[in-house]
Amino acid sequence: MRIGILALQGAFIEHKHVLDSLHVESFEIRRLRDIESPFDGLIIPGGESTTMGKLLVELGLLEPLKQKIENGLPVFGTCAGAILLAKDIEGAAQGQGTTFATMDITIQRNAYGRQLGSFFTEEKFNDTVIPMSFIRAPIITKVNNGEVLATVNGDIVAARQGNQLATTFHPELKTDFVHRYFLGMM
Repeated sequence: MRIGILALQGAFIEHKHVLDSLHVESFEIRRLRDIESPFDGLIIPGGESTTMGKLLVELGLLEPLKQKIENGLPVFGTCAGAILLAKDIEGAAQGQGTTFATMDITIQRNAYGRQLGSFFTEEKFNDTVIPMSFIRAPIITKVNNGEVLATVNGDIVAARQGNQLATTFHPELKTDFVHRYFLGMM
C-alpha cells in the first residue's frame, strides 16, 4: 500500500509519522510529476485551505487529483483538507475552482474561532473514544450523502462518503485510530 500526502503547506509531516509507525509507505505530493506513479490513497492535511487551494491550481494538481478522487481514490482530509473536499463552504463564494468539491458536505470554516478557540477533547469516532485536537477548526454543518462518524457537543466533526473521509480535528497529533480506519477503507 502506498499513500500520497499533499505537502504544499500545513501539517503534512505528522501524517507521514503516523503512516511510518503503521509501516505504510507514503510519499509527499509537491508537484504534478509526483502523482505520475501509482498510489492507493491520498491524505490532505490541515493548514490554510485558501493557500492550499491556490497552490493546487498554480501547480496543476487540482484537476488531476480531483479526477482521481472522483474515480474512487480513497482520500482523507483533516481540518483544511476537509474544507478542500467539501462541496459547500458556508460564507465562501462558490465556484472559485480552488477546492476539490467532491464530498457532499457543507462546512463552516473557523467555527470555534481563532487560534485561542483551539481545544482538546476525547469523544467517540465510530463507537470508539479517541483523542481529538481542534486547531482553528471548521465544523461540518450538513452531511448529504454519507454518514456521520463523530460529533462533539452536537457538532459534526467527522464524516464519510464512499471513498472520502473528512475530520475537522487533527487525529495525526494524538492517535493512529483514524488513519487505521482510513487504511481499512482501501
